[in-house]
Amino acid sequence: MSTLGLPELLVILVTLVVAAVIFVLPFYKIFSKAGYPGLLGLTMIIPLVNVIMLLFLAFSEWPALKELKALKQRSNP
Repeated sequence: MSTLGLPELLVILVTLVVAAVIFVLPFYKIFSKAGYPGLLGLTMIIPLVNVIMLLFLAFSEWPALKELKALKQRSNP
């Protein structure tokens, strides 16, 4: 059995980086639009933490929606 050389390791590294970017960018946008820091999207590459963050995102009240609700209440006396 042969060991991995530098070219193979570079291909693996580039593939992992590209996959992480493709996976993190949508979550960056989702967290940003929800009113949370976009950098929370980086948590999606950590196993088990990503499941917890998805549950948090699904069931928490988003800051953006809180602000919208407060604006609606102010405009309707």
